[in-house]
Amino acid sequence: MSFRPAPADRSIEELLSFGVVNLDKPPGPSAHQVTGWARDAIADGCTELGVEPIEAAAHAGTLDPKVTGCLPILLADATRMAQVFLEGSKEYVAVLELHGPAPATIEQTIAEFEAPLYQKPPRKSAVSRRLRVREIYDLAVLDIRDRQVLLRVRCESGTYIRKLCHDLGLALGTGGHMGHLRRTATDPFDDTDLVSMYELVDALAFAADGDEEPLRSIVSPAERALSGLPSVTIAPSAAEQVAHGAPVYAPGVISVEGDPSQRQLVACYLPNGTAICLGRFVGDPDAASGTVVNLERVLV
Repeated sequence: MSFRPAPADRSIEELLSFGVVNLDKPPGPSAHQVTGWARDAIADGCTELGVEPIEAAAHAGTLDPKVTGCLPILLADATRMAQVFLEGSKEYVAVLELHGPAPATIEQTIAEFEAPLYQKPPRKSAVSRRLRVREIYDLAVLDIRDRQVLLRVRCESGTYIRKLCHDLGLALGTGGHMGHLRRTATDPFDDTDLVSMYELVDALAFAADGDEEPLRSIVSPAERALSGLPSVTIAPSAAEQVAHGAPVYAPGVISVEGDPSQRQLVACYLPNGTAICLGRFVGDPDAASGTVVNLERVLV
């Protein structure tokens, strides 16, 4: 059985069929609309390049229409790994609009929200409105001007920043709501290498004219989306079994990075760095036999 080449050795067609774009979402359209535009632009570009057009794309975490920033988009076969973005943290820069003058204790009060918090999703949300806990890992006041507070929030996936701003306003005694919001990171992506839709379309045009470098700088191998997960390197013979639905058995494990006792989501690779599957640790990789990783998604 043949597998994808190493990430650095892939053709443009292979890159587009298993790639990821760290897109800078503009204000106005929904995340779903932006993802559709990117999918259609790349499909048209594939036609110009004379390769098989991609048929699917998936975004990494919903952003409301007015919200901007980091929106990684998984292309074609890479859509199978969308669940990885449910595991990582998110970072935002938000404007808290207070309904009264900022109290002298504002920074101390805000610091108290750096903790696990109870949240009920707002009425307009994609999930059921059940009370749940989401953790705020870091909450920093960047600037205060009149009744506006600029915040940086690093939090667990699924945290509602709009609800956080409402609760901060109540705790401060002034009332408050969320103003501008920009996502600056969704692990393992951040805003240091965001690209716009314009840059993506231009890069596709350059590739059709024979210059692949702009497109290669924009579309990363899909393995980039897995870089924050624990990893298991497996033998090619084990990968062939995984491709047909078998779990990863101890004899096929070459090396492990991560703690198997945590039962975390894990990515499995060939020795050349090609991703084979997603799964969860269930056993000891140093054992002579037994299952080490149960499958959740086959990526080949």
